[in-house]
Amino acid sequence: QVQLVESGGGLVQSGGSLRLSCRASGFTFSMSDMSWVRQPPGKGQEWVSDISYGSITTTYADSVKGRFTISRDNAKNMLYLDMDSLKAEDTAMYYCLRGRESTWRDYRDWGPGTLVTVTE
Repeated sequence: QVQLVESGGGLVQSGGSLRLSCRASGFTFSMSDMSWVRQPPGKGQEWVSDISYGSITTTYADSVKGRFTISRDNAKNMLYLDMDSLKAEDTAMYYCLRGRESTWRDYRDWGPGTLVTVTE
């Protein structure tokens, strides 16, 4: 059974940094494209970033480009999101999911998410 467990969220001041982690199991992680998706309080889901299964290709939403970095460790079944220069608008519940920008909605194995709160 597919399981995705996010961690690393917390309270941080604007301009600060944070690293989010995602532990994956129940599927062939090393052969799966992965995405980070976030949902601000009271708002809809927003795709943030994706990475190909071999880490050859990474893409970012315009809102986080230049500030966030996605990476993975296939030997550990881990996905990461390094966030720098955080802004109040980055406040959201963050989720990791299989797929890329155009395909993540095809998957339904949502984990608990991890909450990031950025204060001004």
